[in-house]
Amino acid sequence: MAPALQQPTPSETITIDASSESNNVTITGKIYTRVRLATKSDLSHIYQLFYQIHEYHNYTHLYKSTESSLANLLFKENPLPLFYGPSVLLLEVSPTPFNEPKNTTNEGFKPVLTTFDLKFPVVEGQVEEFRSKYDDKIEEFRSKYDDKSDAYIAGYAFFYANYSCFYDKPGFYFESLYFRESYRKLGMGKLLFGTVASIAANNGFVSVEGIIAVWNKKSYDFYINMGVEIFDEFRYGKLHGENLQKYADNKGEIKEANC
Repeated sequence: MAPALQQPTPSETITIDASSESNNVTITGKIYTRVRLATKSDLSHIYQLFYQIHEYHNYTHLYKSTESSLANLLFKENPLPLFYGPSVLLLEVSPTPFNEPKNTTNEGFKPVLTTFDLKFPVVEGQVEEFRSKYDDKIEEFRSKYDDKSDAYIAGYAFFYANYSCFYDKPGFYFESLYFRESYRKLGMGKLLFGTVASIAANNGFVSVEGIIAVWNKKSYDFYINMGVEIFDEFRYGKLHGENLQKYADNKGEIKEANC
C-alpha cells in the first residue's frame, strides 16, 4: 500500500529555470512517483526511451523502430488480454502529489503511487521532451505552471507473456528496465521491477525471467537482491539476421540435414 500523500508547498520542492537557454526543473525534498500502464498518447516518449537504452548499450545502429511500428506492436486495435501482449509500464515523477487512483483505470491496472525522500536535488533537464501527456493531475497544481502537467517520464519496464513446456501457466519475459540518467540511484528501479513482479504474482503468472548482463555488476546485483535466481548452466542463444534469412525460402523444410 502506498504511503499517504501530504501536499507540499510547491515553492519548497520545485525550482523552475525558464531562461531562454534552458528550461529545467529542480526537485528537492520529496519526489512523487506514479507507475501506470502506457497509453497510445505515450508513443513519442516510449520511442525516445527505447532509443536511449540502445544508446546506453551502444546499439543505436540496431534501432529500427518508428513510432508507427511501436503503435502497431503495443497498441493493436484488437489486443491480447491484459499483460499477455507487449506491455509497458511507465514511471512518472512530479514535485507535487498525484491524484489518488480509483480501483482501476480504463486500462485495467491501478496506478501505484509512492513518495521518495531525496538526499540530493534531482534536475529534470528535458522538461518539454518528457513532460507527461497523461491528463490526470491535480488541477490546483497544474494551474500554477501554465496549465501544463508537472509530471515527467522517468523510466519504463517492458515485458510480455512467455510460455514453457516446463510449466502449465505462462510467465513474464522481462525485456528491459530503463531510467533516464537523472532518476537513477534513487530506488525507483526496485519500485518498477517490484510492480511487474507483483502483477505476475497476483495474476497467476509463474515467473519473471529475462537476460541479465554479467558485465554490469550494479544491474546484476540489483536483480539478485530482488530475488532473481541465476542459472549458470544455460546460455542465451539467438538466431537472427543473415543466419535467420537463410531459412526464408525453405518453407519449413531442411534441405541439408547433418544431425
